Amino acid sequence: MPSVAIVTDSTSCLPQEEVERYGIEVVPVNLVYEGRVYRDGLDLTPEEFYRLLREAKKLPTTSPASPGDYLDVFRRVGEKARSILCISVSARLSGMFDSARAAAELAREVLPRTAIQVLDSGTAAMAQGFVVLAAARAARAGKGLQEVMETATRIMPRVELVAVLDTLHYLARGGRVPKVAVWATSLLQIKPILILSGGEVGLLERVHTRKRALSRLVVIMREKVGEKRPLHVSVFHANALGDALALREEIIREFQPQELYLTQFTSVMGVHTGPGVVGLAYYAED
Repeated sequence: MPSVAIVTDSTSCLPQEEVERYGIEVVPVNLVYEGRVYRDGLDLTPEEFYRLLREAKKLPTTSPASPGDYLDVFRRVGEKARSILCISVSARLSGMFDSARAAAELAREVLPRTAIQVLDSGTAAMAQGFVVLAAARAARAGKGLQEVMETATRIMPRVELVAVLDTLHYLARGGRVPKVAVWATSLLQIKPILILSGGEVGLLERVHTRKRALSRLVVIMREKVGEKRPLHVSVFHANALGDALALREEIIREFQPQELYLTQFTSVMGVHTGPGVVGLAYYAED
């Protein structure tokens, strides 16, 4: 393991092969359903989760890992690394950042020789994942804690995330949009395109039909990155593999990205968006 260990949370949607390649520690967010707690990415497969979601009469909820959970991870990785950088999902979307920061404070007493920094990525899903990967690669290259943190911080303003929702039904059930909005979009076959920016999710466009909305994702990315290269892209989906594969092929044909992933949308985010989500996380190097 490098001198700097990288810790993140399961909302980063990192491919397992990259987690293993760089020795990244992933702390799961908790999914709570009918009194039982499931650890995101460990206790339920995505297929099992979306089947549960469709059948659920009451919407599952999510809860952040505890400071104790983070402290256990810090203890474990602190045995092999001199310092730790923990990169969290946006603090505006989850309490994971607060838990990690509380654990870092506790670690000053139990791990006095291990320097720990906690960084709010300001984003989520593979946009967060790209920040984590940049940090992990810097750590693998032998950079110190400060340099690794600076590398992650430089990537943060570059990453973008846009996604098509199949329905607003789950956002409405969670109280995030009015139910009348669900009725209107369903009646008019409107597919909302969301953007994650500044740590918050907002509505970017309303597009008629899913096919057009998926095509708009490519146009939006083209407008954002222009001619900048190299390009790093992740196509992610929530139980919509066919659409995601088609979108990936379109990205390959048009952009020939240096780095391209196909990832599942994490279950704890799928609670709020429902199945059918397809999106892009990306950034271009200077």
